Amino acid sequence: MRHSSVRGEGTDAPATGDISGGGADEPGSIPSPRGGSRAARRAADRSTRRGRRRVLRWVASVLSLLILATAAGGYLYYRHLNGSIKTDALNLGETKLGGSKPNSFGQTPLNILLIGSDARDDAANQALGGATDTFDGPPLADVQMLLHLSADRSNMSVVSMPRDTMLTMPKCTEPGGKVHPASKGLVQTNESLQRGGPGCTVAAWTELTKIPIDHFMMIDFKGVVSMADAIGGVPVCVEQNVHSRTRDGKGSGLKLPKGESVIQGETALQWLRTRYGFEDGTDIARTHAQHQYMNSMAREFRKNAKLTNPVKMNSLAQAAIDAMVVDTGLNKIDKLYDLSMELKKVSPGRITMTTMPWVYSTRPGLDGRVEPMPNEAEALFRMIREDIALDGKGSGTPEGGASPSPGTSAAPSAPAQPTTAPSTAAASAPAKVAVTVRNATGGKDGAEAKVKLRANDVAALLKGKGFTKATADTQTGAEDTTVVRFATDAQAADAASVATALGLPATAVQKSAEVPGIVLFVGKDWRTGSAPTPPPPAPTVAPTSAHALNGDNDKACMPVQEGFTW
Repeated sequence: MRHSSVRGEGTDAPATGDISGGGADEPGSIPSPRGGSRAARRAADRSTRRGRRRVLRWVASVLSLLILATAAGGYLYYRHLNGSIKTDALNLGETKLGGSKPNSFGQTPLNILLIGSDARDDAANQALGGATDTFDGPPLADVQMLLHLSADRSNMSVVSMPRDTMLTMPKCTEPGGKVHPASKGLVQTNESLQRGGPGCTVAAWTELTKIPIDHFMMIDFKGVVSMADAIGGVPVCVEQNVHSRTRDGKGSGLKLPKGESVIQGETALQWLRTRYGFEDGTDIARTHAQHQYMNSMAREFRKNAKLTNPVKMNSLAQAAIDAMVVDTGLNKIDKLYDLSMELKKVSPGRITMTTMPWVYSTRPGLDGRVEPMPNEAEALFRMIREDIALDGKGSGTPEGGASPSPGTSAAPSAPAQPTTAPSTAAASAPAKVAVTVRNATGGKDGAEAKVKLRANDVAALLKGKGFTKATADTQTGAEDTTVVRFATDAQAADAASVATALGLPATAVQKSAEVPGIVLFVGKDWRTGSAPTPPPPAPTVAPTSAHALNGDNDKACMPVQEGFTW
């Protein structure tokens, strides 16, 4: 483990918000004339209304709740912002889940990975702190949060992954062809950004959670400071006076009195970077402080009063765009605007912040590092995959109504059901589909021996379902759940038809460059019988180990670590 991956107090966290632009007194609106003929006044009034509509269109809120807040005034400024948006590839890994799937009402959830980069590659970011030996070095993904917007837009769930989480990194291939091989051992999750960029961080999340990620947004230090300044500060609370500074000079430098303080600028960044001084002084404590900050910022944006000035919003827009990198699916202001309109439908009371359930690693050399908690981390990920609200309140009527996919009508969503395999309308006849079956029944941990001749048994089962070209492979694998992998886009529909025939969910169908064609990996969940063992019922509320915080909780107050008071 390279200790260089831990940079003092860590890095920034995304901001959150809901900005509304507009108003008759905005600069740029057309004043009503006095005097003149009635026809001229009517014409002028129509011109005024058209002008205001243009201003309201371009002086629009474009935000990602938790990471982006921006607005544009005037067409030329809109074009300028469009040209300033920085993009990167969405997923550099081999596993492609194909994006979120619509439910039976045609409503589609959204999964967005929010990444806080600790990049110190320019003067603005270097001026905000950190050891000088980290300047111009490779960035780390020190903040990683998955935002899930429910299909019916009634609720939102956020899952943080602690920076000190140890994972197996997937193979990542940069658009230019450079390959970062899959790691042979565990790697600290924040190093994913060094393996080709944010697309590898997305790939690592996809491999771990099996959640289809639709977009990512990445922001750096200076963006956090700019957005905190733009809204006039964010209320936070500490249970005692706190000063984040150790005897040997470590710590964020945060110094606040007991109770509530409104923080902005560098103080906001210090809050988001603080670990020494909160709770037990670990990265987990920092995650809890970040949740408190983001919930508070969401409430501040909801108030709107501080962001009715288009000049201030334009300044915020430029600061956010300068500090942000998004995937190519969000590379236009109007796309970001549409996303913001979806996000703002969820009230703070239906936002649930959580931390991935974790346990301290017991592996040699990994003291203080953590790993996903068996069972409970997967339970949390499953709730996201199946669009189950983490607050236990289920679906409901969202503010402004649900947003269906094009061509469908809005309707209240039924409770989430397990997903089914993708449509097989373009699939070949089963008898024409070549399927290779591999025995992977030992599971990823290898705790159990593979079931002998299991690939032969399942190949025979597939033949009985019409897939007469199914053959057992001498190669084996190691999978906890049964999956169907395919090599090319042309094989996607046929792979889906195999999954459908076996009753496998959509998440079991994966594109991979590591297979020669369509390959069925018979996992640990299918050691016997004619079908995989069904999973237990999905949980209906987030596990207590996820440390859930509701967006309406304005009484949250961070405990202070012993020895860091003044």
